[in-house]
Parts: sequence; C-alpha cells; structure tokens
Amino acid sequence: MAVVRARSADIDLLARLLRAEAEAEGDQGMLMVGNVGINRIRANCSDFKGLRTIEQMIYQPHAFEATKKGYFYQKPRESERRLARRAVAGERIWPAKFSLWYFRPEGDCPQNWYDQPLVARFKRHCFYQPTGEECENIYNTL
Repeated sequence: MAVVRARSADIDLLARLLRAEAEAEGDQGMLMVGNVGINRIRANCSDFKGLRTIEQMIYQPHAFEATKKGYFYQKPRESERRLARRAVAGERIWPAKFSLWYFRPEGDCPQNWYDQPLVARFKRHCFYQPTGEECENIYNTL
C-alpha cells in the first residue's frame, strides 16, 4: 500500500531524482533520497507545508540541485523505478527514516542543517531530521 499517491509518471519522476541525486551511493543511498522526498510530502511541516504530490515535492524551488542539472533528465531505469516504488510504499531506512533534509558537503557533516540536527552520514550524504512538535507527522508509521 502506498503512503503517498503515485501514478506511473510519478514513479518515473522519482526514479530520475534518485538516480540524479545518489546513483554513486548505490541502491541504499538512492532509497534514502526517496525516503527524504516521501517524508517531505507526508510531514506537511516546515518548508514542506502544502506539498501533496511527488511532482510538487521534486520541483519545489531550491529543494533538489539535480533538477537544475542535466543529469536529472536521464531516463529512469527499472532498478530506480523499483526503488521509487519501495519509497512510495513507505519503506524507510536509517538514517533517512525520519529525515527531511540531506546534504553532501565537501568535508565533515555540519551538526545542523536548516536548524535540524544531524542524524548520521551515509557515504557522502549527511541526513537531518526534525525535532519538536512542528513536524510530528514525520514520525507517523502509516
């Protein structure tokens, strides 16, 4: 059962994002990017209030660097589509399980990103999850 609505075109769009943002980090890294995106839709808080669709989430201004670069426009492969479907189905893995942000710094992970604490690093990406009551929806398991 999907935790957000997704048509075939949405799966392709999300798959393209996974590939563009984290292909070098393997399936686990790409799934984590999917986790963050789906979390943004489900959380309805902070900078992500009002996001209801995968398309809105991906094209939100300043949300993903990849949408500004040419490599976002590569065709999705079936492997990325499978990962996108897993994220849409609600599969979450740590450290992206409840994260709304990730960042790929040149060096060490900053301890905070958008005023949220560092959860952990996976390969090159640092993951950050909200605290407090403003984003309590992120912790829902449904």
